[in-house]
Amino acid sequence: MGNDEPSTPPARARNRRGEGARLREDIVAAAVELLDEAGTESAVTLRSVARRVGIAAPSIYRHFPDQPAIMLAVVRQAFDELEAQLRAALGSAGEDPQGRLFALCRAYLGFSREHPERYRTMFGGVWVPALQDSSVTVDDMSALGQGVLQLLIEALGACVAAGVSGSDDPYADTVALWLGLHGLAHQRAVTVAFAWPEDIADRLVVALARLKS
Repeated sequence: MGNDEPSTPPARARNRRGEGARLREDIVAAAVELLDEAGTESAVTLRSVARRVGIAAPSIYRHFPDQPAIMLAVVRQAFDELEAQLRAALGSAGEDPQGRLFALCRAYLGFSREHPERYRTMFGGVWVPALQDSSVTVDDMSALGQGVLQLLIEALGACVAAGVSGSDDPYADTVALWLGLHGLAHQRAVTVAFAWPEDIADRLVVALARLKS
């Protein structure tokens, strides 16, 4: 039998001038891989990321001042991926306002099922730092997910304009809808033995978006 000990990754070739952005991308990609593989953000450390990329740990500091900064980049990328998935759903949803809102919500829940580790980390977890102890700021945290929220606001607003939603406060009802989607995504992940009604997601959207039949 061969040696089962994990091999040390080969040293990474030094970036040529102008390739620093590529190393930054490699660091984020390595962090995403570690998160997906381990299922917990605690697996993403400066040392583990450096080992995965094939660099010395101090090299990371040229791009990220601390571990929370790496996780912030991971979460930003995840929100970008979610937003892209939602926009793709809109692109094939047709013109019916209710149909477009349903398409957004189904795509949102689909992302949460396809990327459970990333999704959970997007909305908190042990990586979220005490802001006074890291480089991550309140503004960094509050900006997360705003593009996704705006898509939902616009979709619900279109339903109101078309007379197919009774919402009198699209922003507040969109926040309620987002909370409902997040709650359903979370409960589906942790309550796997529950017999969820097949149409539970659509029922949730109808109720929280105040859709008219």
